Amino acid sequence: MKMTGNTILITGGGSGIGAALAQRFAALGNEVIIAGRREAALQKTCAGHPNMHFMVLDASNPQAIDKFAHELVQAYPKLNVLINNAGIMRFEDLSKKRDLHDAEETVETNLLGPIRLTNALVEHLEHQPDAVIINVTSGLAFVPLVSTPTYNATKAAIHSYTDSLREALKGKVEVLELAPPAVQTGLTPGQEKLEGYMPLKAFIDEVMTLLAKTPTPREILVKNVEPLRFAERNGQYDETLAHLNDFVARQRGNK
Repeated sequence: MKMTGNTILITGGGSGIGAALAQRFAALGNEVIIAGRREAALQKTCAGHPNMHFMVLDASNPQAIDKFAHELVQAYPKLNVLINNAGIMRFEDLSKKRDLHDAEETVETNLLGPIRLTNALVEHLEHQPDAVIINVTSGLAFVPLVSTPTYNATKAAIHSYTDSLREALKGKVEVLELAPPAVQTGLTPGQEKLEGYMPLKAFIDEVMTLLAKTPTPREILVKNVEPLRFAERNGQYDETLAHLNDFVARQRGNK
C-alpha cells in the first residue's frame, strides 16, 4: 500500500480509530474523505486539515449507501482507497429472551454496511491505480467477548468475507484486514478510560508502521491482538476465552 498520494475514504471517521487514521493519513499528504452519521463530529475531525473532507452517511441504510457512492465518485474521481471502519458494539444478554433491535442494528451496520459499500465502489476501485480496500474487524472475531455476541459474529463474518474478497480481486485491488485489540475509544460507554485497553495513539502508531511495510501484511495485527488472533492455532483458545471475559468483567466492575 502506498502511504501518500492516495484519495482515501474512511467510514466511521468522526471519532475513535477512524478519526485517528484519517488525521494520520492526511498528515502524510493524502486526500481523505471521512463519512459517518454525526455531521458535528465529522466537522470537528476535519478542522485544521485542508486536505480532509466529510460526507454524512448512515451505513445501515442501503439506499443511502448507493446515493453516497455515486456522489462520492463524482466529487472525488481519484478515490483509490476504501477503509470500512464504521461499526457499533452493543452489550447483549443471551441468557434470556430480549428485544433484538441491538443485534439487528449491529448486523446492518457492521456486516451489511461494509458489504454494501464495497459492492457500490468495487468497479470504480478496480480501475484505479494502487487501489486498496481495508476492512476493520476485531480481535473478537477470533475469541469472543460473551457480552457482545452479535458484534463478535459480525467481525468474524467480515474476516471471512475479506478473505474471499482478497481472492476475487487479486491482481486488481489490494485487500487488507485490520483487526484491533481493545483500544481506548468511545466504541462502548467509558471505554476511553479503561485500564488495560491499548491507548489510541499507540495503536495508530503501530498500525501505520505495519501499513508502511513492503509488502504490506494482508492482516494488520498489532502485538496486543496477537494472543486473540492466534489463540486457536497455539492451542490456547479456552484459556484465552476465559482470560478475556474475566478481564473485561473486572475492568467494567462486573466482577
